Amino acid sequence: MSDEEEPVAVPSGKTVHYGSLEAAEKARQADQAAGKDVIEEAKESGNINISDSGHFDLEAAEAESQAEVLEQFEKRKRARQIQVSTDDSEVKATLRQLGEPICLFGEGPAERRERLKQLLAVLGEDAVKQKKVAQQQETKKTDEENITWYHEGPASLKEARYCIAEFSIPRAKERVQKQKLEKMLPATQKTAKLQELQKRIRSITNDCSQIGDNRPLSYCSFSPNSQLLATASWSGLCKLWSIPDCQFIRNLRGHNCNVGAIVFHPQATVGLSDNACCMASCGHDGSVKLWNLISEEPVADIEGHAPYRVSRLAFDNSWRLWDLEAQEEVLHQEGHSKPVYDISFQKDGALALTGGLDAYGRVWDLRSGRCIMFLEGHLQPILSTDFSDDGFHTVTGSEDNTASIWDLRQRKRVYTIPAHTNLVSMVRFQPHHGNYLVTASYDGTAKVWANPNWAPMKTLAGHEGKVMGLDITQDLQYIATCSYDRTFKLWVSEMQGGL
Repeated sequence: MSDEEEPVAVPSGKTVHYGSLEAAEKARQADQAAGKDVIEEAKESGNINISDSGHFDLEAAEAESQAEVLEQFEKRKRARQIQVSTDDSEVKATLRQLGEPICLFGEGPAERRERLKQLLAVLGEDAVKQKKVAQQQETKKTDEENITWYHEGPASLKEARYCIAEFSIPRAKERVQKQKLEKMLPATQKTAKLQELQKRIRSITNDCSQIGDNRPLSYCSFSPNSQLLATASWSGLCKLWSIPDCQFIRNLRGHNCNVGAIVFHPQATVGLSDNACCMASCGHDGSVKLWNLISEEPVADIEGHAPYRVSRLAFDNSWRLWDLEAQEEVLHQEGHSKPVYDISFQKDGALALTGGLDAYGRVWDLRSGRCIMFLEGHLQPILSTDFSDDGFHTVTGSEDNTASIWDLRQRKRVYTIPAHTNLVSMVRFQPHHGNYLVTASYDGTAKVWANPNWAPMKTLAGHEGKVMGLDITQDLQYIATCSYDRTFKLWVSEMQGGL
């Protein structure tokens, strides 16, 4: 090192303090006290929250993390041990059984197979078997719900069955003989008759409109002689009207709630005395009342359904057969898993068709009490049923907006009519012939459909509310519809020859 070079200061690792040590210590303590005051002020203002016992357990956190890693490791180990088919169709079928999507966007067979392995590693290899067992149990439960139950009836039921057989067999022979004669008619003659009928149907027009009550009308039915119309209302009143002038005759007072339906005895106005039991009505309180054609008061009450609503003279998960002369129940028939909403009888008197809120229909042989046909196909409850006069065609109207045609000979549904844009409230075949079908709906219309191709022929539009019911006169001159708008209407063909 030369004398001309300046010395370079090399810093040492120690700090040298100058002054009094006591003064420095007091300054340090004053700084600490000031820091504590600031922290206390921050805590009091709520800007800092310090828990006296708060701590973070590093060992527990590390253990939890290790458990997750081990779980993932075990899952991958199980996935490697699981044997999955290399057939892509089988892999898709297994995914479908597990309720998983069979294919994801951009996923190939290898990725799909790996996804199935991961699922089985989580759910277990027996997940598919458990799923099958659960499905079998659900199917068994559904089958048990659809089991037909049979009540043991009284001794009078046996006598009633004999009477039904004696009544129905001669009528069935007469019907079959009539059908044989009609079959022998030339095809051209039958076609000409159908074409003429369809022309008359297409010329149907509104003939009369009448306000029936101050509450919605729920049902209407013609008397067997086609000269009376009975209407039922949500006010609890039933009324009689003359046909065709729609003049009010009398009130039928007795119900204290909504009336579901009112129907005529088949021999009323044509064979029975006006003092006899000519009509029956039912209410939402479970009451069933019998009426004559003279008095405003019911001649008798039938009990047995309360407290369940009686919609079409039958409800509460069953239907009942009554001897109106003795005014006693002779049969209480179960068979539906949900309430029965409507019932109709074959013209021979041998069969009954019930439609339930379980979306199923059943055909019953009244001579044996057995269910001879199960009608399955509707997606929603069945609200209306009817038999064609040919004895083997039936129709059901449903909340799924369709009407289904069933053939008892083939024991299956032969046609489904996408009839309306709202639920089908009532269905009726043409009396005596069954050449057309009339349906009513909550979409505010009634429609006429041609048999056998079930093509639409006429829409009866005019009501301002839901069409609740309809009926056709036995002399084929009038169609009646009743509505939520509190009115009923008569419809007639403008051409000669009737409906």
